Amino acid sequence: MKMKLLLTMLIGGIISASAQKTIVDVAVGNEDFSTLVAAIKAADLVSALQGDGPFTVFAPTNAAFSKIDKATLASLLEPKNKEVLSNILTYHVVPAKLMASDVVAALKKGNGKVEVKGLNGQVLTVMSKDGKIWIKDQKNNYSEIVATDVTADNGVIHVIDTVVMPN
Repeated sequence: MKMKLLLTMLIGGIISASAQKTIVDVAVGNEDFSTLVAAIKAADLVSALQGDGPFTVFAPTNAAFSKIDKATLASLLEPKNKEVLSNILTYHVVPAKLMASDVVAALKKGNGKVEVKGLNGQVLTVMSKDGKIWIKDQKNNYSEIVATDVTADNGVIHVIDTVVMPN
């Protein structure tokens, strides 16, 4: 997955070196984020994530979304659940550009743990454990950061293996 993501970024950068690439453009250009893109569209967050930023997005892959019950996921994508979906998605977005090196430095300062606030106002806990970096959500679920520093003009994406859930 990391190689596919890197190749997509590289090819996309070569083809449109002068074009601006927002976080949304990067996600749209990678098939591993098709469920995330559908959710962003359903929650009407495309224009927000195409804004100036900077943003750090902890982006769940299709495999991460597949861990959610199919009926629940389908329900979240319905127009009547736009607010709930928006709350979940904005929990994955931090209003700052946090590169992996920034996160590692903060973890060293915080003795292996640091809190960041999502756009929805709720806290995510980033922690180091067993040589890996994890995110703990408000419901005490964990998601591993499996790829880092996928850059866009308005921020950075870190790929996660589980959808994090707010309260």
